[in-house]
Amino acid sequence: MKDKHVIDILEKAPLAGLSEQDRAAVEAHAKECAECRKASDAAFLSSMLLKEHAARTVSPPPFFETRVLAMLRERQATSDSWAFGRMWRAAGALVSSMAATVALLAVLTFGLPADKTNTSSNVVSTANGYSAEEMMLTDSDASDEQVSDAQVFTTLYETEEEVAK
Repeated sequence: MKDKHVIDILEKAPLAGLSEQDRAAVEAHAKECAECRKASDAAFLSSMLLKEHAARTVSPPPFFETRVLAMLRERQATSDSWAFGRMWRAAGALVSSMAATVALLAVLTFGLPADKTNTSSNVVSTANGYSAEEMMLTDSDASDEQVSDAQVFTTLYETEEEVAK
């Protein structure tokens, strides 16, 4: 057993997790080998330190719970009063862009001069008394007559006299 060291056994499992046979082999070999004795002593000391540390209970300083709970209540109080502020930060850019779009549309709708041309095809010209729809859709006695270009244009478009009014 002098040519075989037990350091491998100590590294595989904690000292408390070794079987009785492995523990006896480690102790027997540690008596004869200085290097394995150092490893065995280190494993024993670390096992003792871990047990002591785990057994110690740590208590928080006095009034720790009171201070933590007071700080939590303070944060809740300030965050509840700024609920609108948080919502505005989240949606502020969207609301601002929508307001700008509405303002632009209002300017375009009400601010610019309206187009004076009337594109409605059912407006009756006061000069001739008939409309474009009437000319195209009715099959009356006038079907034999040819309609002149001037009659069509005066029906579709307003004359200069009507525009001046």
